[in-house]
Order: sequence, then structure tokens, then C-alpha cells
Amino acid sequence: MLSAVLWVLFLVCFPFAASQQIWDLWQTTWDRSKLFTSLKPSSPINFVQPGPAGEADIVVDERSQYQTMLGFGASLTDSSAHVLGNLKTRYPSNYWSVLNTVFNPSPSSDGAGLSYIRIPVGASDFSAGAYSLNDNAGDEFMIRFDMNRVPPYTFAVLRDMMGINSLLKFHLNPWSPPAWMKTNMTMNGGSLQERYIPAYARYLLKAVQGFRTRGVPVYAISTTFQNEPQNSNPTYPTCLMSPDLEARIVLNLRDLLDSNGLGNVKIVGYEHNWDHATSYPVNLVDESGGALSGIAFHCYAGSVKNQELFHSTRPNHDIYFTECSGTYGSDWWSDIKWYMDNLWVGSVERFARTGLMWNIALDGSGNPKYPGTDSCGGPGCRPLVTVNNDGSYTFNQEFYAMAQASKAILPQDAGGPFGQRIGTTVKGGKGWALRVSGFVTGRTSQKDWFRYSLVVLNWNDGGSNGWSPSPVKTTINFRGMQATYTFPVGVTTLWWYAPG
Repeated sequence: MLSAVLWVLFLVCFPFAASQQIWDLWQTTWDRSKLFTSLKPSSPINFVQPGPAGEADIVVDERSQYQTMLGFGASLTDSSAHVLGNLKTRYPSNYWSVLNTVFNPSPSSDGAGLSYIRIPVGASDFSAGAYSLNDNAGDEFMIRFDMNRVPPYTFAVLRDMMGINSLLKFHLNPWSPPAWMKTNMTMNGGSLQERYIPAYARYLLKAVQGFRTRGVPVYAISTTFQNEPQNSNPTYPTCLMSPDLEARIVLNLRDLLDSNGLGNVKIVGYEHNWDHATSYPVNLVDESGGALSGIAFHCYAGSVKNQELFHSTRPNHDIYFTECSGTYGSDWWSDIKWYMDNLWVGSVERFARTGLMWNIALDGSGNPKYPGTDSCGGPGCRPLVTVNNDGSYTFNQEFYAMAQASKAILPQDAGGPFGQRIGTTVKGGKGWALRVSGFVTGRTSQKDWFRYSLVVLNWNDGGSNGWSPSPVKTTINFRGMQATYTFPVGVTTLWWYAPG
């Protein structure tokens, strides 16, 4: 109550000093005339006394506060690290340009500041061949566990990424246990033999310790559950796993992490699609007790709405969104709309703390990948950035959509917090044309004003009624004041500052 009274007195005594202004905008438009482009208006967009509402009317409700974001990003697969490592060797200036654009976290830079990276443990469908970090049959106590099985270019690229972005969090995730632990004695398909649950937990502990020894600060591990525990595709490393079996691994690993000074490492479960959000992950949470930090979802089946159903049943467990991939040949603008609607607005408004795509970098055919795999089908998986043999590169729609969201949640200060989602509603005759997420970012000094950010998709392109992209004149309501901005068809990120 006191803070509200003080705020009113501040407005009365210092009306001009208290007014907010929008100076910072980033934009990607449907026609690609702007691609994550920084816009500096010639004069600020002022919050003023309210007038008539626009065609759409965004109401920012900072009192409704939800999850604090951990970051957006993608996976550094063996293939991505290989492609980037080759780029560094042959065309180093292009390599550093790519890494700066993707990872630079400074609010004033041209970088997207991607800050959450998933790393496969052992082979995935984007590796040169099958391997684990211990292929020595029967070595249940991991005496011959070997971090040197990880391709050396992976650590070289990771070090370069960390040199650009000190905010990076790393999330380990295997695709399969070592072949000798499985029912079919191969990395591809099959399931874990129950007698190897303790050995597999030790394997995962060694992975966390090994990456940390190499200078990679592991934030979380999904390795108890495999990537996609209901997927037994025989053309690349996979492993079937039931919620009961997964929960037993979770409990074993939690004990090992805690007893080895790694109690701060999160354990994340499920790592699969939205379609079974109210069954497998709910059972897993219940059988894992308090050992599980949260549940990770992928986009390949079901509806993002199921994330909210999971949250409503188990609200004390975090939600991570950790994988989605486009394929070459799809429509650029249609993809942008889908990603924003379902992932970078849709998944976030349904409590996801992270937002990740699949590969960071591949070539123009979605290669290199695991020999014989049918992953992504004929067209090939499309990464955030396509790197060509001649050293040229192209940022894809996956990058541009994600960059717009990432920019909105990055810390404003060194050592400061990431953005926290706040309430937004969209009203008006064309309210349907906008999809909106809102965030508040705190500051390290009590003297500094908080940053308030909006990520806005305008998808008013005519759709089935015929192609007719139309901007939407929009009013933004915040603390009883109003700003006006006309959003072009595309994605816009903007922010302003106000006392906390």
C-alpha cells in the first residue's frame, strides 16, 4: 500500500520525470525488409494521458507476475559444432560474426543473446557415428568413462560461445545409454536393462562432472530420461523408457549429485511431445518425489495448450521447452507465425522458462547427420543458421523469430536478473491480429528504473481471405498512461523504463 501511495505522490510532484518513453525497438517484417533490425525513432514514443483506444489495445498488468525466464537457445550437436569449427578454421571472421549475432547479450548490441544451450551426451541423430562416453561393457563403476570421446571441436566452440556470453546456461541430454546397458546391445532403439539403473546414474554423474571439469558450467541434465523416452526409432540413438524406470534413475542421480557437491544441478524429465503432457510427465513427477526440477516438452505432436494442462496439475514443477525443428523448403512467413504463436509467445504464456530450437548450425541440406538416419526426412532439418562450403551463411526464420523474444528478456545489467513474464491482454476490434508477451526486468541498483518489454506478432496478413498485409494502430496502456504505435505485419520487440 505504501509503495502505491509513494508512486501516486511521485506522479503528482514530478509528472514529466515520471513519464515513460519508448526509444528501443527491434523488428522482423513479413517481407524481410527488416530482419531483427534495431529501429531508433527520430523522437520517442511517449506515454501520455489516455485518449481513444487504437484498433488494438494492449493492457500491461505488471501486478500479474509469472515465471522468470532462463533463456532462449538451441542445441550444440556434434554436427553443429563440426560445422562451426570448420567455419572458424577456414573463414574466422565469418565465424565470429555468426557467434556475435547469435550470442552477444548486450541490450545495445545487434546480438540476440541466446543464453540456454542443450548439449547431447554421446551420439544423437546429428553425430558422425554411434558412441557413448563409456563403451566398455560391464564397467558399472565408470572407471573407464572418457570425456575424450566428445569431439574436441565441441569444447572449442563452447569456449568461444562462453567468451561472448557469460550468461550461458548448459543443459545436458543423452539420446541413448551406452549400448552394453541396453536390451538390444546397440545405441539405436531398444531400452535400458533395469539392472543397470545404478550404473547409468553414475554415467550421468560422470557426464556432469566431466563437462564441468572442461569448463562448461552445467545448469541442468535431462540425461536420466533420454531425449524422447517414448521414441525407439532404430535409425539413430534412441531408448524407450517408462515413467517408473525414469523415476528410479532420477532418484539415483539426485542422490549422487547431492552427495558430490552438485546439489544445484537441476534434473529435468520427459523431454518429449505435448500430446502426452497429462499422463507420462505427471506420473514421472509423482514417482520422483522432490528430485525432479521440471518437465521438458518438444513440439512434434500435440498442442502447446497441453503445457497449461500439465501446469494446472503440477504447478510447482518448472516447464522447459527444449526442442523444435523446421525443415528446409517450408514457407518463411508461415513459419514465423507458427513459431511465435506456438513457441515464443504460446509456450511462454503457458509457463515455459526456456525456449529452444534443435540444431544451431548445419549446411544447406541439413547435414552432417548420423549415417542412415531418417531424422527430419528428405528436406533435412533447418538450423538457426545455414553455413555453406564457401563460408557464406544465412540466418533462418527460426533464428529471427527466437531473436525477437530473446532480446526482450535479457538482463539489463551485468549480474542482473532475466525478464519475468507479466500479464498482458489485447482488446479492440483488431485485438485478434496481435499475439503479445510482456516482461519486466529488474535492476541491480534500486536507483535504476525497471525495463518493461513487449514482444508483438502482427499476423494481420489477410490469410484465407486473400493476401493483404495490414499494419495495426495500437495503443499500449501502462500505469494509467497510454502510448501509441502502429505495428507492421511481422514481429516487433520494444521496451521502456519505469520506476520499480
